[in-house]
Amino acid sequence: MSTTATTQPTAIELAQQIQQGEQTATSLVEQSFQTIDAHDSKIQAFISLTKEQALNTAAEVDQKAKNGDTLPLLAGVPIALKDNINLIGTETTCASHILKGYKSTYNATVVEKLLSHGLPIVGKTNLDEFAMGSSNENSAFFPTKNPWDTNRVPGGSSGGSAACVSAGMVPLSLGSDTGGSVRQPAALCGLVGLKPTYGTVSRYGLVAFASSLDQISPFARTVDDASAIYQVIAGHDDKDSTSRSDTANLLHSLSNTKLASGDLSGTTIGVITELDGESEGSKDAFQPATTKAFHQAIDQFKALGATIQPISLPSLKYAVAAYYILATAEASSNLGRFDGVRYGNRQEESNDTLHPMYKRTRSNGFGAEVKRRIMLGTFSLSAGYYDAFYGKAQQVRQLLKTEFNQAFSSVDGLICPTSPSTAFNIGEKSDDPVAMYLSDISTIPINLAGIPAMSLPCGKDEAGLPIGLQILAPHFAEPKMLSIAKAYETASGFSNWVAPV
Repeated sequence: MSTTATTQPTAIELAQQIQQGEQTATSLVEQSFQTIDAHDSKIQAFISLTKEQALNTAAEVDQKAKNGDTLPLLAGVPIALKDNINLIGTETTCASHILKGYKSTYNATVVEKLLSHGLPIVGKTNLDEFAMGSSNENSAFFPTKNPWDTNRVPGGSSGGSAACVSAGMVPLSLGSDTGGSVRQPAALCGLVGLKPTYGTVSRYGLVAFASSLDQISPFARTVDDASAIYQVIAGHDDKDSTSRSDTANLLHSLSNTKLASGDLSGTTIGVITELDGESEGSKDAFQPATTKAFHQAIDQFKALGATIQPISLPSLKYAVAAYYILATAEASSNLGRFDGVRYGNRQEESNDTLHPMYKRTRSNGFGAEVKRRIMLGTFSLSAGYYDAFYGKAQQVRQLLKTEFNQAFSSVDGLICPTSPSTAFNIGEKSDDPVAMYLSDISTIPINLAGIPAMSLPCGKDEAGLPIGLQILAPHFAEPKMLSIAKAYETASGFSNWVAPV
């Protein structure tokens, strides 16, 4: 497959065209479905489509534009949803057999925000079952393919949401990021993926994997588009007990910040030495092309006037282990509700009593990776091991938070590669869970600390596959993070890629 990317109008440009009457939201939605019809049989990004609903939303936008009304931000721009976000009247399967046939009875808060801003929702995208995976191979239905090379994974767990944007089916999509599930597929698919500060985007209506880590997060093809869709979905929500009440200042700052286009003089950027691809601990973990592209990015930041400072985060070496204790512990609790009584496919035989029905439903309904994580989580929470595993993992989490806070006292942002490698072949790591877990070595610490981070393209490997650069910032410092990213994007020219499907 050719690896020469093409470009398309950005989401912001499309919204401006609708406002100015140069084209209609309905025509954009129809174009989106035409592209899906042409290419999704090869990519398999979507689990279900919502054509009627999307066209109805588009028609409402077109009527407002015809009336001369000022349209909301990104009105009329098609968007896709990861299939663990509730959209009323549609199936929300989490790519699991246990939820096949379940229809959402309410909208997630982010869905309400999208609809109030006039964004037509074209469908629900594929994912690793219950968002547990790094490759999209754990879907109960089918694996999604990377549009840059359909023999390779798009990353996960939000691989479907990444692939549909990368393939030009939609300009924007939403995924969820628990340990890198938006940033890692963004890197593998040549996109911008933004994980916000924990609590700035409501989780109400997101099917929980690990509640203290999950964050609904957007995919886009440019930094400006990522900033725009983040402004649409962010904000306090009384329905979510983890929602931050102090997001108003952040949104005001974002809406009034003109993202930098070139000069980073006065900005100090820290390079995480444990993840630079050259230190003793990371040399073997990172693909040479990734290390090369990352150090070229460092040179680009220097050319933009930024001061580069090495930063060590000693507790990073414990992050993956701590994450897979904490995340699986929360997953084992959150998935307890899927028992065939309260939710999901009930599987029983005529003579089953309650416990055999539970066992049959959960054994047949959950896939291997979900079962693995439930077992790990239940074990770490058990009476004899709680302090040794779960308690220690919480201590590591606090150490990481402290080290990040110390680092940000001397730098404006931190950088590292997003993923150790470019997209790997489908099936390459499916028999080695530990190797798969290590795919998120650079992204997991961010979720543990609750800070914002984003991935954007920083080059390609020898096969022409995208490589991602990750930028980290302190809590609520998204405006600064996006400005740094915009300056790099403008200078590097790595922007608005659409894969050559």
